[in-house]
Amino acid sequence: MTNTYSEEIKLIAKPGEIPYAKGLEGIPIGESTKSFVDGLGGRLVYHGHSIEELCEKSSYEEVFYLLLYDRLPKESELKDLGRLMRSYREIPSELYDLIAKQAPRYGVHPMSVMRTAVSALAAYDETTEDDTPSEQCRQSIRIVSKIATIAAAIARARLGKPMLSPRAELSHAGNFYYMLTGSAPDDFYAELMDVLLILHADHECNASTFAAVTVRSTLSDLYSAVVAGICALKGPLHGGANEEVMRMLQAIGSLDNVERFLEDAMSQKLRIHGFGHRVYKIMDPRADILRRQAREVTRRAGTEHWLETAERIEKVMAEKYGQRGIWPNVDFFSGVVMASMGIESPMFTPIFAVGRSAGWTAHALEQWVDNRIFRPRFIYIGPEEEPYTPIRERK
Repeated sequence: MTNTYSEEIKLIAKPGEIPYAKGLEGIPIGESTKSFVDGLGGRLVYHGHSIEELCEKSSYEEVFYLLLYDRLPKESELKDLGRLMRSYREIPSELYDLIAKQAPRYGVHPMSVMRTAVSALAAYDETTEDDTPSEQCRQSIRIVSKIATIAAAIARARLGKPMLSPRAELSHAGNFYYMLTGSAPDDFYAELMDVLLILHADHECNASTFAAVTVRSTLSDLYSAVVAGICALKGPLHGGANEEVMRMLQAIGSLDNVERFLEDAMSQKLRIHGFGHRVYKIMDPRADILRRQAREVTRRAGTEHWLETAERIEKVMAEKYGQRGIWPNVDFFSGVVMASMGIESPMFTPIFAVGRSAGWTAHALEQWVDNRIFRPRFIYIGPEEEPYTPIRERK
Protein backbone atom coordinates (compact mmCIF):
# COMPACT_ATOMS: atom_id res chain seq x y z
CA MET A 1 0.00 0.00 0.00
CA THR A 2 1.38 3.40 -0.96
CA ASN A 3 1.58 5.86 1.91
CA THR A 4 0.00 9.27 1.50
CA TYR A 5 1.79 12.37 2.74
CA SER A 6 -0.35 12.40 5.90
CA GLU A 7 0.53 8.78 6.60
CA GLU A 8 4.21 9.59 6.20
CA ILE A 9 3.94 12.42 8.74
CA LYS A 10 2.53 9.94 11.27
CA LEU A 11 5.87 8.15 11.25
CA ILE A 12 7.16 11.03 13.37
CA ALA A 13 5.89 10.30 16.88
CA LYS A 14 6.47 10.35 20.57
CA PRO A 15 7.72 7.09 22.14
CA GLY A 16 4.88 4.58 22.27
CA GLU A 17 2.44 6.74 20.32
CA ILE A 18 2.30 4.54 17.21
CA PRO A 19 1.94 0.76 17.67
CA TYR A 20 4.24 -1.48 15.66
CA ALA A 21 5.46 -5.08 15.62
CA LYS A 22 8.87 -5.17 17.26
CA GLY A 23 11.13 -7.43 15.23
CA LEU A 24 8.40 -7.67 12.56
CA GLU A 25 6.77 -10.34 14.72
CA GLY A 26 3.91 -11.96 12.81
CA ILE A 27 4.20 -9.56 9.86
CA PRO A 28 4.08 -11.36 6.46
CA ILE A 29 6.71 -10.00 4.08
CA GLY A 30 5.79 -11.94 0.94
CA GLU A 31 4.56 -15.21 -0.52
CA SER A 32 6.60 -18.41 -0.67
CA THR A 33 6.20 -21.98 -1.86
CA LYS A 34 9.14 -23.36 0.10
CA SER A 35 8.16 -24.18 3.68
CA PHE A 36 5.49 -23.58 6.29
CA VAL A 37 5.71 -23.48 10.08
CA ASP A 38 2.45 -24.35 11.82
CA GLY A 39 3.11 -22.87 15.25
CA LEU A 40 -0.12 -24.02 16.88
CA GLY A 41 -0.14 -27.48 15.32
CA GLY A 42 3.58 -28.10 15.79
CA ARG A 43 4.19 -28.94 12.15
CA LEU A 44 6.92 -28.11 9.65
CA VAL A 45 6.39 -28.87 5.96
CA TYR A 46 8.67 -28.38 2.97
CA HIS A 47 6.44 -27.70 -0.05
CA GLY A 48 3.67 -29.90 1.36
CA HIS A 49 5.87 -32.69 2.73
CA SER A 50 6.07 -33.15 6.49
CA ILE A 51 9.49 -32.98 8.08
CA GLU A 52 8.84 -36.36 9.74
CA GLU A 53 8.23 -38.03 6.36
CA LEU A 54 11.27 -36.42 4.77
CA CYS A 55 13.58 -37.40 7.62
CA GLU A 56 12.35 -40.99 7.44
CA LYS A 57 12.25 -41.50 3.68
CA SER A 58 14.29 -38.83 1.95
CA SER A 59 17.86 -37.54 1.63
CA TYR A 60 19.36 -34.08 1.84
CA GLU A 61 19.92 -34.03 -1.92
CA GLU A 62 16.25 -34.81 -2.53
CA VAL A 63 15.13 -32.15 -0.04
CA PHE A 64 17.45 -29.62 -1.70
CA TYR A 65 15.85 -30.41 -5.07
CA LEU A 66 12.38 -30.07 -3.54
CA LEU A 67 13.20 -26.62 -2.13
CA LEU A 68 14.89 -25.47 -5.31
CA TYR A 69 12.29 -26.67 -7.83
CA ASP A 70 9.10 -27.09 -5.75
CA ARG A 71 8.72 -30.78 -6.48
CA LEU A 72 10.37 -34.07 -5.67
CA PRO A 73 12.85 -35.20 -8.34
CA LYS A 74 12.51 -38.11 -10.68
CA GLU A 75 15.16 -40.80 -10.26
CA SER A 76 17.22 -39.48 -13.18
CA GLU A 77 16.93 -35.90 -11.91
CA LEU A 78 18.14 -36.89 -8.44
CA LYS A 79 21.10 -38.71 -9.99
CA ASP A 80 21.95 -35.65 -12.07
CA LEU A 81 21.80 -33.40 -9.00
CA GLY A 82 24.00 -35.78 -7.04
CA ARG A 83 26.52 -35.87 -9.89
CA LEU A 84 26.62 -32.08 -10.04
CA MET A 85 27.00 -31.75 -6.29
CA ARG A 86 29.88 -34.23 -6.25
CA SER A 87 31.60 -32.38 -9.09
CA TYR A 88 31.26 -29.06 -7.23
CA ARG A 89 32.39 -30.17 -3.76
CA GLU A 90 36.06 -29.22 -4.01
CA ILE A 91 37.12 -25.69 -3.12
CA PRO A 92 40.10 -23.68 -4.43
CA SER A 93 43.45 -24.33 -2.74
CA GLU A 94 43.60 -20.65 -1.76
CA LEU A 95 40.53 -21.17 0.43
CA TYR A 96 42.19 -24.07 2.24
CA ASP A 97 45.14 -21.74 2.89
CA LEU A 98 42.82 -19.00 4.16
CA ILE A 99 41.03 -21.42 6.48
CA ALA A 100 44.31 -22.88 7.74
CA LYS A 101 45.49 -19.39 8.75
CA GLN A 102 42.24 -18.10 10.26
CA ALA A 103 40.49 -21.06 11.86
CA PRO A 104 43.06 -21.89 14.58
CA ARG A 105 43.31 -18.31 15.85
CA TYR A 106 42.29 -18.00 19.47
CA GLY A 107 38.87 -16.43 19.94
CA VAL A 108 37.89 -16.52 16.25
CA HIS A 109 34.48 -18.12 15.90
CA PRO A 110 34.24 -20.66 13.05
CA MET A 111 31.23 -18.78 11.67
CA SER A 112 33.48 -15.76 11.14
CA VAL A 113 35.85 -17.94 9.13
CA MET A 114 32.95 -19.44 7.17
CA ARG A 115 31.63 -15.95 6.42
CA THR A 116 35.02 -14.92 5.01
CA ALA A 117 35.52 -18.15 3.05
CA VAL A 118 32.09 -18.08 1.37
CA SER A 119 32.58 -14.42 0.50
CA ALA A 120 35.97 -15.25 -1.03
CA LEU A 121 34.40 -18.17 -2.91
CA ALA A 122 32.49 -15.71 -5.08
CA ALA A 123 35.78 -14.51 -6.57
CA TYR A 124 36.43 -18.00 -7.94
CA ASP A 125 33.07 -18.30 -9.68
CA GLU A 126 33.14 -16.55 -13.05
CA THR A 127 29.33 -16.71 -13.19
CA THR A 128 28.79 -14.75 -9.95
CA GLU A 129 27.15 -11.83 -11.81
CA ASP A 130 25.24 -14.05 -14.27
CA ASP A 131 21.54 -13.75 -13.46
CA THR A 132 20.12 -16.17 -16.02
CA PRO A 133 17.77 -18.67 -14.32
CA SER A 134 19.78 -21.75 -15.28
CA GLU A 135 23.03 -20.26 -14.01
CA GLN A 136 21.39 -19.07 -10.81
CA CYS A 137 20.34 -22.66 -10.09
CA ARG A 138 23.86 -23.90 -10.81
CA GLN A 139 25.29 -21.25 -8.49
CA SER A 140 22.93 -22.48 -5.78
CA ILE A 141 24.13 -26.06 -6.28
CA ARG A 142 27.77 -24.94 -6.21
CA ILE A 143 27.29 -22.98 -2.99
CA VAL A 144 25.44 -25.77 -1.20
CA SER A 145 28.03 -28.33 -2.31
CA LYS A 146 31.08 -26.26 -1.37
CA ILE A 147 29.85 -24.84 1.94
CA ALA A 148 30.00 -28.34 3.42
CA THR A 149 33.66 -28.64 2.37
CA ILE A 150 34.36 -25.22 3.88
CA ALA A 151 32.73 -26.15 7.19
CA ALA A 152 34.60 -29.45 7.41
CA ALA A 153 37.92 -27.77 6.60
CA ILE A 154 37.31 -25.22 9.38
CA ALA A 155 36.56 -28.00 11.86
CA ARG A 156 39.75 -29.88 10.98
CA ALA A 157 41.94 -26.78 11.01
CA ARG A 158 40.65 -25.78 14.45
CA LEU A 159 41.83 -29.12 15.82
CA GLY A 160 45.17 -29.02 14.01
CA LYS A 161 44.20 -31.96 11.82
CA PRO A 162 44.82 -32.22 8.07
CA MET A 163 41.95 -31.01 5.91
CA LEU A 164 40.43 -33.75 3.77
CA SER A 165 39.37 -33.73 0.15
CA PRO A 166 35.82 -34.83 -0.71
CA ARG A 167 35.07 -38.44 -1.62
CA ALA A 168 32.89 -38.75 -4.70
CA GLU A 169 31.44 -42.16 -3.80
CA LEU A 170 29.74 -40.82 -0.68
CA SER A 171 26.42 -39.01 -0.39
CA HIS A 172 26.40 -35.32 0.55
CA ALA A 173 25.76 -36.12 4.22
CA GLY A 174 28.11 -39.11 4.25
CA ASN A 175 30.91 -37.13 2.64
CA PHE A 176 30.40 -34.24 5.05
CA TYR A 177 30.64 -36.64 8.01
CA TYR A 178 33.83 -38.10 6.53
CA MET A 179 35.45 -34.70 5.99
CA LEU A 180 34.55 -33.68 9.55
CA THR A 181 35.68 -36.81 11.37
CA GLY A 182 38.18 -38.48 9.06
CA SER A 183 36.14 -41.70 9.07
CA ALA A 184 33.61 -42.92 6.54
CA PRO A 185 30.26 -43.23 8.35
CA ASP A 186 28.37 -46.45 8.87
CA ASP A 187 24.72 -46.48 7.91
CA PHE A 188 23.59 -45.07 11.25
CA TYR A 189 25.87 -42.03 11.20
CA ALA A 190 25.28 -41.36 7.50
CA GLU A 191 21.52 -41.34 8.11
CA LEU A 192 21.93 -39.25 11.27
CA MET A 193 23.89 -36.57 9.40
CA ASP A 194 21.24 -36.63 6.67
CA VAL A 195 18.55 -36.04 9.30
CA LEU A 196 20.51 -33.15 10.83
CA LEU A 197 20.91 -31.44 7.46
CA ILE A 198 17.28 -32.06 6.43
CA LEU A 199 15.96 -30.64 9.71
CA HIS A 200 18.00 -27.48 9.24
CA ALA A 201 17.42 -27.09 5.49
CA ASP A 202 14.67 -24.48 5.77
CA HIS A 203 12.34 -22.89 8.28
CA GLU A 204 10.18 -20.32 6.55
CA CYS A 205 11.01 -16.62 7.22
CA ASN A 206 13.55 -16.90 10.03
CA ALA A 207 16.11 -14.16 10.73
CA SER A 208 18.89 -15.54 8.51
CA THR A 209 16.58 -16.31 5.58
CA PHE A 210 15.08 -12.83 5.88
CA ALA A 211 18.62 -11.40 5.83
CA ALA A 212 19.40 -13.43 2.70
CA VAL A 213 16.28 -12.38 0.79
CA THR A 214 16.70 -8.75 1.85
CA VAL A 215 20.17 -8.68 0.32
CA ARG A 216 18.90 -10.52 -2.73
CA SER A 217 16.09 -7.96 -3.12
CA THR A 218 18.72 -5.35 -3.99
CA LEU A 219 19.69 -7.61 -6.93
CA SER A 220 22.99 -8.35 -5.25
CA ASP A 221 24.52 -11.72 -6.15
CA LEU A 222 23.64 -15.08 -4.61
CA TYR A 223 26.94 -15.36 -2.72
CA SER A 224 26.24 -12.04 -0.97
CA ALA A 225 22.80 -13.28 0.04
CA VAL A 226 24.28 -16.45 1.56
CA VAL A 227 26.96 -14.47 3.40
CA ALA A 228 24.16 -12.32 4.89
CA GLY A 229 22.44 -15.51 6.03
CA ILE A 230 25.65 -16.72 7.66
CA CYS A 231 26.07 -13.40 9.47
CA ALA A 232 22.54 -13.54 10.89
CA LEU A 233 22.77 -17.23 11.81
CA LYS A 234 25.90 -16.63 13.88
CA GLY A 235 23.96 -14.86 16.65
CA PRO A 236 23.20 -16.74 19.88
CA LEU A 237 19.50 -15.94 19.50
CA HIS A 238 19.44 -17.83 16.19
CA GLY A 239 21.88 -20.52 15.08
CA GLY A 240 24.24 -20.07 18.01
CA ALA A 241 21.63 -21.20 20.55
CA ASN A 242 22.70 -24.86 20.28
CA GLU A 243 26.17 -23.95 21.54
CA GLU A 244 24.59 -22.24 24.54
CA VAL A 245 22.57 -25.38 25.30
CA MET A 246 25.73 -27.47 25.62
CA ARG A 247 27.36 -24.80 27.81
CA MET A 248 24.28 -24.98 30.02
CA LEU A 249 24.40 -28.78 30.24
CA GLN A 250 28.10 -28.68 31.09
CA ALA A 251 27.52 -25.98 33.72
CA ILE A 252 24.75 -28.04 35.35
CA GLY A 253 27.01 -31.07 35.54
CA SER A 254 24.66 -33.64 37.06
CA LEU A 255 20.97 -34.43 37.38
CA ASP A 256 20.99 -33.35 41.02
CA ASN A 257 21.82 -29.77 40.00
CA VAL A 258 19.04 -29.27 37.43
CA GLU A 259 16.32 -27.80 39.65
CA ARG A 260 18.67 -25.47 41.50
CA PHE A 261 20.29 -24.27 38.27
CA LEU A 262 16.93 -23.50 36.67
CA GLU A 263 15.61 -21.77 39.79
CA ASP A 264 18.71 -19.55 39.97
CA ALA A 265 18.54 -18.77 36.25
CA MET A 266 14.84 -17.93 36.30
CA SER A 267 15.13 -15.82 39.45
CA GLN A 268 17.74 -13.76 37.61
CA LYS A 269 15.51 -13.68 34.50
CA LEU A 270 18.22 -15.40 32.44
CA ARG A 271 17.35 -17.07 29.15
CA ILE A 272 17.08 -20.86 29.20
CA HIS A 273 18.62 -21.64 25.83
CA GLY A 274 16.86 -24.18 23.65
CA PHE A 275 13.40 -23.24 24.92
CA GLY A 276 10.72 -21.11 23.36
CA HIS A 277 10.15 -20.06 19.79
CA ARG A 278 8.68 -17.03 18.09
CA VAL A 279 6.23 -19.22 16.12
CA TYR A 280 5.89 -22.64 17.79
CA LYS A 281 3.61 -22.65 20.83
CA ILE A 282 3.90 -26.39 21.36
CA MET A 283 6.81 -28.77 20.83
CA ASP A 284 9.01 -27.96 17.84
CA PRO A 285 8.65 -31.09 15.63
CA ARG A 286 12.37 -30.95 14.85
CA ALA A 287 13.16 -31.25 18.56
CA ASP A 288 10.96 -34.33 18.81
CA ILE A 289 12.81 -35.99 15.92
CA LEU A 290 16.21 -35.12 17.39
CA ARG A 291 15.24 -36.40 20.84
CA ARG A 292 14.60 -39.82 19.27
CA GLN A 293 17.92 -39.68 17.43
CA ALA A 294 19.66 -38.61 20.65
CA ARG A 295 18.65 -41.81 22.43
CA GLU A 296 20.64 -44.00 20.05
CA VAL A 297 23.63 -41.73 19.46
CA THR A 298 24.16 -41.06 23.18
CA ARG A 299 23.99 -44.81 23.84
CA ARG A 300 26.66 -45.43 21.23
CA ALA A 301 28.86 -42.60 22.50
CA GLY A 302 28.36 -43.24 26.22
CA THR A 303 26.97 -39.73 26.70
CA GLU A 304 23.56 -40.70 28.06
CA HIS A 305 24.07 -38.27 30.96
CA TRP A 306 23.67 -35.33 28.55
CA LEU A 307 20.33 -36.63 27.34
CA GLU A 308 19.20 -37.47 30.86
CA THR A 309 20.04 -33.95 32.01
CA ALA A 310 18.31 -32.45 28.96
CA GLU A 311 15.16 -34.47 29.55
CA ARG A 312 15.12 -33.48 33.24
CA ILE A 313 15.36 -29.82 32.20
CA GLU A 314 12.53 -30.39 29.71
CA LYS A 315 10.35 -31.93 32.44
CA VAL A 316 10.90 -29.05 34.87
CA MET A 317 10.37 -26.41 32.17
CA ALA A 318 7.19 -28.12 30.94
CA GLU A 319 5.75 -28.08 34.45
CA LYS A 320 6.56 -24.41 34.95
CA TYR A 321 6.15 -22.91 31.49
CA GLY A 322 4.45 -25.42 29.20
CA GLN A 323 1.07 -23.72 29.62
CA ARG A 324 2.69 -20.49 28.38
CA GLY A 325 3.78 -22.15 25.12
CA ILE A 326 7.45 -22.44 26.05
CA TRP A 327 8.71 -25.81 24.83
CA PRO A 328 12.03 -27.19 23.53
CA ASN A 329 13.09 -26.00 20.08
CA VAL A 330 15.45 -27.63 17.59
CA ASP A 331 18.55 -26.30 19.36
CA PHE A 332 17.80 -28.08 22.61
CA PHE A 333 18.53 -31.60 21.36
CA SER A 334 20.71 -30.83 18.32
CA GLY A 335 23.62 -29.91 20.59
CA VAL A 336 23.34 -33.22 22.46
CA VAL A 337 23.26 -35.12 19.16
CA MET A 338 26.24 -33.33 17.60
CA ALA A 339 28.34 -33.42 20.77
CA SER A 340 27.70 -37.17 20.96
CA MET A 341 28.94 -37.45 17.37
CA GLY A 342 32.27 -36.04 18.57
CA ILE A 343 31.73 -32.56 17.11
CA GLU A 344 33.03 -29.65 19.18
CA SER A 345 30.35 -27.13 20.14
CA PRO A 346 31.75 -24.12 18.19
CA MET A 347 31.08 -26.13 15.02
CA PHE A 348 27.36 -26.63 15.75
CA THR A 349 26.32 -23.41 14.02
CA PRO A 350 28.46 -23.97 10.89
CA ILE A 351 26.78 -27.36 10.54
CA PHE A 352 23.43 -25.58 10.86
CA ALA A 353 24.60 -23.31 8.00
CA VAL A 354 25.55 -26.30 5.84
CA GLY A 355 21.96 -27.51 6.07
CA ARG A 356 20.33 -24.08 5.82
CA SER A 357 22.27 -23.12 2.68
CA ALA A 358 19.59 -24.99 0.71
CA GLY A 359 16.84 -22.80 2.12
CA TRP A 360 18.84 -19.58 1.79
CA THR A 361 19.54 -20.13 -1.89
CA ALA A 362 16.03 -21.41 -2.67
CA HIS A 363 14.40 -18.38 -1.06
CA ALA A 364 16.91 -16.01 -2.66
CA LEU A 365 16.06 -17.39 -6.10
CA GLU A 366 12.35 -17.17 -5.31
CA GLN A 367 12.81 -13.52 -4.30
CA TRP A 368 14.64 -12.80 -7.56
CA VAL A 369 11.78 -14.15 -9.72
CA ASP A 370 9.24 -11.60 -8.46
CA ASN A 371 11.45 -9.02 -6.82
CA ARG A 372 10.73 -5.84 -4.95
CA ILE A 373 13.46 -4.29 -2.83
CA PHE A 374 12.76 -4.34 0.90
CA ARG A 375 12.30 -0.83 2.23
CA PRO A 376 10.51 -0.81 5.60
CA ARG A 377 10.33 2.29 7.79
CA PHE A 378 11.33 3.31 11.30
CA ILE A 379 9.02 5.38 13.47
CA TYR A 380 11.08 8.47 14.15
CA ILE A 381 10.91 9.47 17.85
CA GLY A 382 13.75 12.01 17.86
CA PRO A 383 13.30 15.77 17.88
CA GLU A 384 11.63 17.22 14.79
CA GLU A 385 13.87 20.27 14.74
CA GLU A 386 16.98 21.20 16.67
CA PRO A 387 19.09 24.37 16.42
CA TYR A 388 22.69 23.94 15.36
CA THR A 389 24.99 25.04 18.20
CA PRO A 390 28.58 26.04 17.34
CA ILE A 391 31.01 23.50 18.79
CA ARG A 392 32.60 25.88 21.29
CA GLU A 393 29.19 26.68 22.77
CA ARG A 394 28.14 23.06 23.35
CA LYS A 395 27.96 21.81 26.91
